[in-house]
Amino acid sequence: MRTYRGHLFHITGSPSLEDVADHLVSIPDGALVIADQGTIEWIGPFDSLPEVYGSAPLTDTGGFILPGFVDTHIHFPQTYSTQAFGGGQLLEWLDQSIFPAEAQLADDSLADQVASDFVRRRITSGTTAAMVVGSAFPGAQDALFQRSLAAGLRVVSGRGVQTVGPPSAGALLTGEDEAIQLVEEEITRWHAVDTGDHTTALVQVAVVPRFSLSVTPRTLEALGELYAGVRDQGVYFHSHLNENNRPGDGEIAAVLAQYGVSSYLDTYDGKFLPGSAAGGRSLLGRRSIMAHAVHCQDSELSRMAETGTSIAHCPTSQLYLGSGTMPWRRSAAKGVTIALGTDVGAGDEWLIPRVLGDCYKVHLSESGDAGIALGPAELLHTATLAGARALDMEERFGNLDLGKDADFIVVDPQRWEPLAQVIEHGVRSDDAALATQQLLFTLLLGLREPAIAEVYVQGRRVQA
Repeated sequence: MRTYRGHLFHITGSPSLEDVADHLVSIPDGALVIADQGTIEWIGPFDSLPEVYGSAPLTDTGGFILPGFVDTHIHFPQTYSTQAFGGGQLLEWLDQSIFPAEAQLADDSLADQVASDFVRRRITSGTTAAMVVGSAFPGAQDALFQRSLAAGLRVVSGRGVQTVGPPSAGALLTGEDEAIQLVEEEITRWHAVDTGDHTTALVQVAVVPRFSLSVTPRTLEALGELYAGVRDQGVYFHSHLNENNRPGDGEIAAVLAQYGVSSYLDTYDGKFLPGSAAGGRSLLGRRSIMAHAVHCQDSELSRMAETGTSIAHCPTSQLYLGSGTMPWRRSAAKGVTIALGTDVGAGDEWLIPRVLGDCYKVHLSESGDAGIALGPAELLHTATLAGARALDMEERFGNLDLGKDADFIVVDPQRWEPLAQVIEHGVRSDDAALATQQLLFTLLLGLREPAIAEVYVQGRRVQA
């Protein structure tokens, strides 16, 4: 048992998005007591710490304590592909930069180095849980899971399934029967390997067709049958949705033309035959996360809300590829859970708060009534508790509530001078509630990796 002292910030309870601000907890001189089993034993003001915990070792952080960040969309094989120039939007970028880069992970020794660097970057960024689009190569996936498990990080990942694609993706393609076999083997080998129980495991597996243009109706039918058999084991589903809407030849136009469907989401909902006729089982549900969702029809958002399917919002990569802006107000109004994703490598930031900065800016800049000024509580929620909710693990982590796993980070502003200066000298309101929001906003948007001093998962410190 150990007590951590610092300024605590988190979103308590399980609020709906519109109620998040009322659930913001700020304890300027707080104590967080971690039990031997790595769960949160007590939280509150330090001067109210019960005597029974007085003999526990004390770590006085001198800084801030926040829940660990949750990244709901990041690409492991693109670790070295941030800032890659692809000469255009999504499809050109994939063809010229990404498919060739991902093909390099066929080399097991390189794949292990990438996995090591990927895990280290996650730790230095304070990302304690992540939904990871994996490599096409089983050896690379083994390295990712092994390195993540050794570090003690939470990871959900699945090999990127591609059965069709352009010549540049040739090395990543498999036959359809082989693709299903490889996914089945990955689930058997790695899903909940550490505890045998998906409700407590750090390592879990997802079924991940890269996107609808990378597979065929036959592939989707087979994946649907496979997924129907493993849903009750807690296996996830993850893919891309409505990212790029360039007229005529963009991603969405290509999907609608290739499948003859009414909406992109239909291809993942078992309705992948012409006219959106049913051809198999749906892949949507509580453990399904769709990345981007920038250009969704209202019917698609309603269907995601109905099935419990979540959005991994990736504003940094949407700027990078000119994909547009996910409509926050419209998506939230439909009741869809909106979490955050870096989308490394189209996203060129590993640090979730840097993505929060882009999130704040793009939605403030949406035209007319669509624009919204997200408050610091909404931003913190999107970076932490909403991610846990999207992963269907809200009961385990995402905030600092009693009994939850102790997934948290320690931020020491003195390790990053610009942050320390704005915290110390920034103007604060005389109104205490507003001053608290101003401080949290500055902390989140001013945070950089050097200021993340310590990272914990289940009460155990993880180190790069």
